[in-house]
Amino acid sequence: MSHFRIKCGKCGKELEKVYCAFCEHCNDSLLITEYLEPFRDDCGEGIWRFNWLPVHTSTFEQPCTAVYQSEWLARHLGLERLYVAFNGYWPDRGCLIQTCTFKEFEAAVVLQNAAENGVGGLVVASAGNTARAFAHLSVVAGFPVIIVVPRMCLMEMWYLESSSDVPTLAIGDGDYSDAIDVARRISAISNFPFEGGVKNIAKRDGLGATILAAVSRIGRLPDHYFQAVGSGTGGIGVWEMSERLVRDGRFGSTIPQLHLAQNLPFAPMMKAWERHSRELAAEDLRPELIGQISTRVLSTRYPAYSVHGGIFDALSAAGGRMYGVTNREVFESMELFSNLEGVDIVPASGVAVGALIQAVKAKAVRRDDLILLNITGGGEVMLGREKKTYNVEPIFVSKKVTDAEIEEILCGTLKKSC
Repeated sequence: MSHFRIKCGKCGKELEKVYCAFCEHCNDSLLITEYLEPFRDDCGEGIWRFNWLPVHTSTFEQPCTAVYQSEWLARHLGLERLYVAFNGYWPDRGCLIQTCTFKEFEAAVVLQNAAENGVGGLVVASAGNTARAFAHLSVVAGFPVIIVVPRMCLMEMWYLESSSDVPTLAIGDGDYSDAIDVARRISAISNFPFEGGVKNIAKRDGLGATILAAVSRIGRLPDHYFQAVGSGTGGIGVWEMSERLVRDGRFGSTIPQLHLAQNLPFAPMMKAWERHSRELAAEDLRPELIGQISTRVLSTRYPAYSVHGGIFDALSAAGGRMYGVTNREVFESMELFSNLEGVDIVPASGVAVGALIQAVKAKAVRRDDLILLNITGGGEVMLGREKKTYNVEPIFVSKKVTDAEIEEILCGTLKKSC
């Protein structure tokens, strides 16, 4: 008997035998996982110690978030109870996520969930971090994936395994959203499902495991939660998990206030939230704005903002705030964190630190509030001194690639009969 069921977040209809979909009645509403048991953190090792994941077993190891109480950054900001959820490579803190990103959690849970649902392989679109996580765990788990990325992100990308081990396509004339479009077309031709983005409950619950790790360490829900967002999937996952923890009743009666941040000038969700609008504005989604930010991993033009159960609803339920962080603030925040905490962080994490600094200055948090800062990626410099990494060597295609060209590429990369 399963320990969870899948329901529509809008109409409540229970769905059976679904991998990644909308409700057939409410095609603008995310499905949600309903867990039938109280939260536990003693079910295994790493991320698998949590029972609130939509899987029934684990077939490979997966490290988890390291949560610790900050001393030096907290002192610098005048905060008494600042906790850091560090997702990356930092052995001194017991954090051994070699892809250096919390996207490894989504990849682990998605692949395990897909395997349990009889899926033979997946097509994944990424702006960098998700690609690295899925490439690594594809090899670890022996589960095939095809990865599609925009060429503009290649300079910031690396793999733990050779690109020859994982088929990777790069869109030479498009951005992350174009990579998503091509990935969907590849899915239709390859018979591998598209990984699904925010629609995938396994993805959201895997990313939401960060708050489970925090509650396991601290013993209660934080008052405030800070994270940088691109699609918003991680923020939604944390909100959903927090609501489950409130219903559990042992970890607090209030969900954390969400503080979500984007990198200016490409900040469509922040600008929509400032207007108190559920709808994104076309002028805030212009592709040319993406070229002006330092965090390409936060650059999707298809964020999960307006959909029922998306970021707008999460912010509304949690009394949330959104922040715009400039490139200068990003790099200043990265340097500040590294100097004070003793480990390097990636630019997206710098966006989150920059948002926390803004919140302190605006007195949006009090010095004695319990605050959780999600460092979504870090330790790349440290890892580079200890592990061999590989440049990504993809097959280059156009965003207008034909179906015949896709079939020819798949014949070669998947070694299937044609």
